[in-house]
Amino acid sequence: MPRKIQSIVMKQNTANPSFLRLPVHFDTTRLQEDLARVPTQAWLAHFNQRIYEGDWSGVPLRAVPGSAIPIYSDPNAQTWEDTPLLTQCPYFQEVLQYFCCPLLSVRLLRLGPGAIIQEHRDPMLGLDYGEARIHVVVSTNPDVECRIAGIDQHWAAGECWYADFNQPHSFSNRGKTERIHMLLDCVVNDWLRALLMSK
Repeated sequence: MPRKIQSIVMKQNTANPSFLRLPVHFDTTRLQEDLARVPTQAWLAHFNQRIYEGDWSGVPLRAVPGSAIPIYSDPNAQTWEDTPLLTQCPYFQEVLQYFCCPLLSVRLLRLGPGAIIQEHRDPMLGLDYGEARIHVVVSTNPDVECRIAGIDQHWAAGECWYADFNQPHSFSNRGKTERIHMLLDCVVNDWLRALLMSK
């Protein structure tokens, strides 16, 4: 991790960080093996078409049963279930089992080569609101960038990051390969708070 980013991450290790690399690293080979089990037709174009250019698409791993937009993380939903695809991905299941907190939406999000997600905010999403979004980096390349609260970062494959997406943020993939993250929307509990403060 670049020195500038590392120093910022350590500084942000407070009760309410803007972003933080979590002290866990997942097996990139096994992440790729499960990714290969995802059929091409499972990818759905992201519903928020106003804020991106290029390929931004997703695959639900946990979703609201019967939802017309299964990759939508519905803030009003009361029930979430594992999708049939998740049952075919044993390592993805292991990754989710690591998190000892209630899981709401879980999905893969793909940013294709040349794609850009414009700066935006995800309101009511952060520790202050009792819900945390975690990114597990499944695949990436050196030319993928994210910018959160005005700070540029690069997240490497296998890493796991928390960010306060209520802050302004954007992503871009200027490389030649796909960027794929697993996004977990988690209910904040004591275990998760301790994890965020464990660095």
